[in-house]
Amino acid sequence: MLHDIMPETENHLNLGPTAGYIGFDPTADSLHIGSLVQIMILMHFQRAGHQPIALVGGATGMIGDPSGKSDERNLLDGPTLEKNIAGIKAQLSRFLDFSDSQKNPALLVNNFDWMKNYSLIDFSRDIGKHITVNYMMSKDSVKKRLGSESQVGMSFTEFTYQLLQGYDFLYLYKNYNCTLQMGGSDQWGNITTGTELVRRKASGKAYAITCPLITKADGTKFGKTEGGNIWLDKKRTSPYKFYQYWLNASDEDAANYIKIFTFLSKEEIESLIKEHQEMPHLRLLQKRIAEEVTVLVHSKEDLENAQRASQILFGKSTSEDLLKLDSATFLDVFDGVPQTQIDKTALVDGLDIIAALAGEGRLLKSNGEARRALKENSISINKAKVDEEKKINTTDLINDRYVLLQRGKKSYFIIEFV
Repeated sequence: MLHDIMPETENHLNLGPTAGYIGFDPTADSLHIGSLVQIMILMHFQRAGHQPIALVGGATGMIGDPSGKSDERNLLDGPTLEKNIAGIKAQLSRFLDFSDSQKNPALLVNNFDWMKNYSLIDFSRDIGKHITVNYMMSKDSVKKRLGSESQVGMSFTEFTYQLLQGYDFLYLYKNYNCTLQMGGSDQWGNITTGTELVRRKASGKAYAITCPLITKADGTKFGKTEGGNIWLDKKRTSPYKFYQYWLNASDEDAANYIKIFTFLSKEEIESLIKEHQEMPHLRLLQKRIAEEVTVLVHSKEDLENAQRASQILFGKSTSEDLLKLDSATFLDVFDGVPQTQIDKTALVDGLDIIAALAGEGRLLKSNGEARRALKENSISINKAKVDEEKKINTTDLINDRYVLLQRGKKSYFIIEFV
């Protein structure tokens, strides 16, 4: 998990407990798994006896960090920022212990609290004069955006970002005795601006650690799918989809992820990797990572539901398992399956199975085809075989709304009763 470390940082940490921080951009009301690396670092930091500080960038989020970006970010308004910060606060509480009973409780701070009353004149005089334009221009994040390859350049707003982030470090150093900033490797320039500001403005010594940006072996972006980001909020990404993301990792990625996203011992990880290499078809690594991370981010119950849902497509489940699924998980499991809507009043006297199966835009084209399939015993409702006498009623509904029709092993159709 280590990419860069400033000289003497390790000695400094070994001297005794200190405070260290990581910044989180409030660009959404949930963090995604790209932020999970930073969260894991703060968790390790707290477990080692130090005080973790999570900084939510209420002020810097109004500007946008140019690091690793090819163009300008959309600026957020006040109410959106407040909503996003509240969501991130609630999420971080799951991973870090903020209780005062802890000898090293985590802290959550918002840089808007110390920036909101700072005038441009005061900031320019107190902070701006300590960092030269030459120094700021030498940062990779700035060079890339100002280089000949860039078509968009960089606004003054974004150019000032590293100075504002540097001031965060200075503020936390002076007010919380925070001597360390951590972050992704793309943040090295911003972090070292902070250490330089602490040295020049406060005659102090501050330190820096960065972790690698996680990449996937196939070159696609970590934490992204065709459907977008994998979020930590179950309303945005269901625990089933979350679990499936880790389960579908390649062998190469799985061997990397298990070292980063779990708290398993080195010995246990090495043993798992060895076992996986001997029997790769069992996907032991992927299963263990999916279990560990789903419980960490969601819960044991969410993991069990996700595992149950995963079995449904492989025919190792019962109709009872299907009826227990919530609507979001059911639709995730059968994503892409054709469906139609029928008025719920059709269930009052029971909906004839032939009427449900056959017709325009249904599972089967004609009544005759439906009867043949029923005689062949190839039709199931909610994974349970049915015959021609079957009538669909309210007890067959999944989440009081859906019925899953199936012909054979792989042909599915969903009826939504509205």
